[in-house]
Amino acid sequence: MNAAATTASERFAAIARRFAAGEAAGICSVCSAHPLVIEAALRHGLAHGTDVLIEATCNQVNQDGGYTGMTPADFRRFVEGIAADLGFPLDRLVLGGDHLGPNPWKTLPADEAMRKAEIMIEAFTEAGFTKLHLDTSMGCAGEPAALADEVVAERAARLAARAEGAARGEGSPLPVYVVGTEVPVPGGAFEALDHLQITTPDAARRTIEVHREAFAKAGLSEAFGRAVGAVVQPGVEFGNAELVVYEPDKARALSASLRDLPGFVFEAHSTDYQPAAALRALVRDGFAILKVGPWLTFALREALYGLSAIADILVPAKGEETLPETMERVMLAAPGNWLKYYPGDESEQRLQRHYSFSDRIRYYWPEPEAKAAVERLLERLGDRALPLPLVSQHLGQLYPLVEAGKVEPRPRALLLASVTRVLDIYAEAIRP
Repeated sequence: MNAAATTASERFAAIARRFAAGEAAGICSVCSAHPLVIEAALRHGLAHGTDVLIEATCNQVNQDGGYTGMTPADFRRFVEGIAADLGFPLDRLVLGGDHLGPNPWKTLPADEAMRKAEIMIEAFTEAGFTKLHLDTSMGCAGEPAALADEVVAERAARLAARAEGAARGEGSPLPVYVVGTEVPVPGGAFEALDHLQITTPDAARRTIEVHREAFAKAGLSEAFGRAVGAVVQPGVEFGNAELVVYEPDKARALSASLRDLPGFVFEAHSTDYQPAAALRALVRDGFAILKVGPWLTFALREALYGLSAIADILVPAKGEETLPETMERVMLAAPGNWLKYYPGDESEQRLQRHYSFSDRIRYYWPEPEAKAAVERLLERLGDRALPLPLVSQHLGQLYPLVEAGKVEPRPRALLLASVTRVLDIYAEAIRP
């Protein structure tokens, strides 16, 4: 880490300089609003003495509440409350806003959607979010799905102007920007993965240059000097049961283009489920900001379902729904967050609802019935030490850690360990 940088936000702002200097500078971006995921991420940072970057998307968190019901200020209080409970120092925390733009309101005319996006980015900035990903790539009502680069950049500069004004008005830290969006819209892709296209070097260069010009035209050249990353597609993605693994040779030209882009690294979305070697190679090749979200809640769901199976053996609750049965009922009652993403017949959709890599079940954990079901499960098990054979049978991925004495075989510890196991893979990938 840069010794001259005294806070996590300052260290993050230096990520491109560190990479250019030959340091394998990388950071894992935790994209989740689940309290156990946030807790696991902060515990992990505390244990390893590392910075933690936590991001909220425009759909999760906005001035209208998003699907979490939280405004940016609410989300900050939520994360900082967990940090306070754990004793995690706030100067090692970076909060980020992801895909900030008109996406939540894209069914409205562009001017109206952009006005709402301006209010949103002001709210993120005023709440102290210092990493802002500007994404204005989506067409609004009456517009084509893909907009011209110049239109995207002009709208991004318009949002940056509001963020700059909000930061200076509040005396808040000035934002660090990430631009570009060579990835699916927030919420996930609809398309098959057989035609995944790696961003070309020319496209990456053009994204940065057209944004640089738009910022300059808006009198925001100094603000663009704080842009450190561009979102590109290095050839990684996942679907419901598919995974496209990073192949360095295919992204060699894109990686090499960073030599022509001083002050920038690349941000890679959808790095979930990548093998450890692939994540290490991404960081080495300049894809220094690794976004992960569904893999973390997928790991949490694995542990919850494993605990549910163990509870049915140790403390049967006759006549009571199991956790998977409750989640099935909750998802069927409100199919909006999964139906258009999960094709196939009834049995195929049921499988995907619970076990898809896309993990759209994550949208349902905040529902009152789901939260109550999880609480009942943990109350049934209490804080007992679970028998090792049952841990091996139903939480096999954690058994080696339990056997080695690194994780206690107690319900809450196992839930956190399941998420931490994923975070450990990222920690190894970004380790200098």
